[in-house]
Amino acid sequence: MDPLDRIDEIISMVEQARSVPMSRTNFMFDRAEMVALLDELRSELPGDLRRAVALLEERDKIIDAGKREADRIISEGETEHARLVSVNEITVSAEHEGARIIAEARAEAQRLREEVDDYVDTALANFEQFLTRALASIERGRDKMHALREIGTFQGEDSERPLPF
Repeated sequence: MDPLDRIDEIISMVEQARSVPMSRTNFMFDRAEMVALLDELRSELPGDLRRAVALLEERDKIIDAGKREADRIISEGETEHARLVSVNEITVSAEHEGARIIAEARAEAQRLREEVDDYVDTALANFEQFLTRALASIERGRDKMHALREIGTFQGEDSERPLPF
């Protein structure tokens, strides 16, 4: 019989026992019968108590293992979070550095473009001056040639004379 059922049986017997005359709380009960019931209860309790203690210990072990597993999972989660934040920070930092390098490269390219434009403009201006002088010289030469032609210096007899320019 289950120890709890035994306890219920003893309580029922106590409730049904006769009261001692002139007392509400005292009762009469067969001492041997009560001792025998309590003895049986005591003999059954140690096994049940051992099982209950073992179950409680097992429960505590399971709870401790669960707590350790939860702590491990939390620790891994925090580590992964830190790694992801670090990777994100590295990515953001790299993006900022990349943007800075691109901005510097664009500024340098613009500066070089301006220098090349200035150089080409200067070279073209010098070439233009050279060509202007050459054209002026060619024009003067042609004018002299036309003037000499009008004067008539290009006749056969004067061919032995050197040209005036």
